[in-house]
Amino acid sequence: MMRGRTIWWEEGGVGLIEQTLLPEEYREVVCSDVHRLVQAIQRLEVRGAPALGVAGAYGVALACKIALEGPRDAFSRSVNEAAAMLRSARPTAVNLAWGVDRVLSVVLQESDPAEAAARALTCAESIADEDEETCRRIGSHGAKLLPDDCTVLTHCNAGALACAAWGTALGVIRSAVEAGKNVRVISCETRPLLQGSRLTAWELSRDGIPVTTIIDSEAAYLMQRGEIDCVIVGADRICTDGVFNKIGTYMHAVSASYHQIPFYVAAPRSTFDPMHRMVDIIVEERGREEIASLFGRTTVPDAVPVVNYAFDKTPFSLVTAIITEEGLIQKPFDHPWLMP
Repeated sequence: MMRGRTIWWEEGGVGLIEQTLLPEEYREVVCSDVHRLVQAIQRLEVRGAPALGVAGAYGVALACKIALEGPRDAFSRSVNEAAAMLRSARPTAVNLAWGVDRVLSVVLQESDPAEAAARALTCAESIADEDEETCRRIGSHGAKLLPDDCTVLTHCNAGALACAAWGTALGVIRSAVEAGKNVRVISCETRPLLQGSRLTAWELSRDGIPVTTIIDSEAAYLMQRGEIDCVIVGADRICTDGVFNKIGTYMHAVSASYHQIPFYVAAPRSTFDPMHRMVDIIVEERGREEIASLFGRTTVPDAVPVVNYAFDKTPFSLVTAIITEEGLIQKPFDHPWLMP
């Protein structure tokens, strides 16, 4: 049975749901050192922008806990090194660095290591609490956009598994259902790691929310047939001119624009990056093995190269509105959160 939070602190370290095993197996793991937590982030055992912010925050608290066992004069150096390791684990997702830096700033204010470690944990717990409350508020604002009876397309997983709880894009859907609306969900499978079919479908089916999974390239055809009322996705980074999200988001946005279907992005303030344009951001490329094999079989000839970008860029011209905890941001997208 899934607990109330998807990532949490316990005395042995940082607890999380091992998401690569879903939906076949539900397993909770504990990362007892920062190297193991970084591995979990890179392997996508924990993923999703808000969840990565919480993971980064707890990671610094864990680094402090471990550094307390070493020499006092090495405390700051050890924590800073761990913070740098966490920050670089997944560079495109801005929330990870945000969570790391927010807790680190608290640590650096304290000269006593024990007090610094205590404050780090308090700050990390606050970030997790805030994330849940933020998602609830995003859900409340976004639910008002959905018709009383509708079918929503979503891509990847922007649910409770991508946050501390509730979710961003799926939080909007959950809040709409909670408000009595009849919402059906089309979940794109989200190649190559199938977060839509493995995670989104798992979450919604557990909640009793009607969900149907499709292959990613089927979405445009369903729009053409008039079977999609709106699209809601999450975000890994929102720059001054557009949105980074899981690869495949851009093609859904283009199709939605062509078919005049609303395209919404649900994301907290911590995902906003007002210091950069999309062209400034290095998009994470992942390993060949995610594409070149499936179910233990080779799917690409060994001599053929692959390109495996983890994210793509969707310009604001294709976005109807961004749903945040403070309300909607709409065209011309000149909101203060997007200003340097």
